[in-house]
Amino acid sequence: MASVFDQILLKGVRSGQMPARTREARNWFRGVAADVSSGRVNSKRMLGETTRLTDAPSIGHMYHFQYDPKHKQTLPYYDRFPLIFMVGPAANGFYGLNLHYLPPVLRAKLMDQLYTLSTNRKYDESTRIALSYSLLSKAGRFKYFKPTFKHYLSIHVQSRFIHIAPTEWDIALMLPTQRFAKANKGRVWADSEARI
Repeated sequence: MASVFDQILLKGVRSGQMPARTREARNWFRGVAADVSSGRVNSKRMLGETTRLTDAPSIGHMYHFQYDPKHKQTLPYYDRFPLIFMVGPAANGFYGLNLHYLPPVLRAKLMDQLYTLSTNRKYDESTRIALSYSLLSKAGRFKYFKPTFKHYLSIHVQSRFIHIAPTEWDIALMLPTQRFAKANKGRVWADSEARI
C-alpha cells in the first residue's frame, strides 16, 4: 500500500504539479495535504518504511522521529513526533526547527522563507536548506522560526529518523502528524504566535 506521501505525489503529478518548483505547486501540495485526516497518517506505518530510515541525520534535511523529552514532567507540553529541519549539533544532541509548533498558515510562511536558503533548485537528494541559528536569528524575515527552535537530546530519541525528501517537504509541512502531549494544538499554536 502506497504511503500518504506517495499518494499525494502521484495525485500531484497527474494534475501537472511538480513538487516544490513553483509557489503554485507548493500551495497545491500544501492544500491537498491539509485535507488529509489525522487517521490516515500513522507514525508506526511511517517508521515501517525502512527505505526512509536513517541513524545519521544531516543538517538542512527534514525528518520525523519519535521523542520522549527528559523534562516532560515540567514542560507545559511537548511534541512526541517532531517534524524538523536539522539545524546542527548541540550538547548531547542536536538543534532542530520543529515545524509543528506553528499553525499551518505560519508554517507555510516560514517554509517559503526557508526555500530561499535551499542549496539548489533540483529538489532531489542533493537539495538541503542551509541553516544556522546565527543566520535565522539575524534576519527579520525568519521571525517565525523562534518557537520552532528546539534542543533535542539524542538519548531521548525513541526511533530512527524518517527522512522526508525535498519533493515531499510541502506535503509533510501540512500533514496532521503533530503528537502534542499535555496540551492541544490550539494552545501550543497560540503560545507560539505570542512569542513571535
